[in-house]
Amino acid sequence: MSSASNIAINVEPKQIALLLGGWSPERDVSLVSGRECGKALRALGHQVTEIDVGRDLAQRLGEVQPDLCFNALHGVGGEDGEVQGVLELLEIPYTHSGVGASAIAMDKIRSKVLFANAGIPVTSDLLLTRESAALDTNNHPMDRPYVIKPVNQGSSVGITIVHDLSEKRPTCLNPDQWDFGEVVMIETYIPGRELTCGVMGKNIFEVLEITTKSAFYDYSAKYDLGGSAHQVPAEIPDDVKQAIREYSAVAHSVIGCRGVTRTDFRYDADGIGIIALEINTQPGMTPVSLIPEMAAATGVGFEQLVQWLVEDASCQR
Repeated sequence: MSSASNIAINVEPKQIALLLGGWSPERDVSLVSGRECGKALRALGHQVTEIDVGRDLAQRLGEVQPDLCFNALHGVGGEDGEVQGVLELLEIPYTHSGVGASAIAMDKIRSKVLFANAGIPVTSDLLLTRESAALDTNNHPMDRPYVIKPVNQGSSVGITIVHDLSEKRPTCLNPDQWDFGEVVMIETYIPGRELTCGVMGKNIFEVLEITTKSAFYDYSAKYDLGGSAHQVPAEIPDDVKQAIREYSAVAHSVIGCRGVTRTDFRYDADGIGIIALEINTQPGMTPVSLIPEMAAATGVGFEQLVQWLVEDASCQR
């Protein structure tokens, strides 16, 4: 794969249904991504109808009769294959990954298995029921520090780090606080630097480093203005940078992704090295999101990025 640069814009105006909002915990982020993409699509000359996605999506699309759907949804319902299945049934071309890749990427356990089989380094984990993981006891499921993750959420929703000084399992898994299903993933915590890399078709973006004031790149660090600082290209050794770019390309390919993806990593220079965390099939497109910043550093402006996604849209993805 090559580095993206000088991608031409060749606009044939389309009637586009812009899908945003939805019902996941990432709804607010999707509204902002959709707003920014809508501005770009209109600036490019497209006719845009915004649809705040609900259970009546098929009916709404029947009324709009779009040439294609630009999917700016994030999280459950919009990023996990559900909406993609509706669009396949209606035979409406759409952006980003298809049904299968979306479902697999959203499932942290299944995607990690494919990563490991493809030679991408991952950390150890356990799959437990919420009830067994939440028992109020000093007997932790693995050595501390470890991370508690929902199996199928994005944007760091529901993630908790259990540090060395924690005496008991955290209360976040109690039924009155946990709303992310009855199965949870317990994963070994990896210290080090937070790195990410985007892939756009056959093009690989520059590696970006994230620094935050919080313990990790959580929801507020992702989306609050000033919540994190970004360095692109990341100031890391060339061999580490090349490995991360290659792992990102392999992750995109082995999951079967289309459009734009972003794969997140931890890099522990004094210990375990590079560890892949997860792949995002519909990364944020907000003013503080990482994909637009990585694209710009590689010579691809926001409107170019949006138009490329329009031209890449199809069914049977």
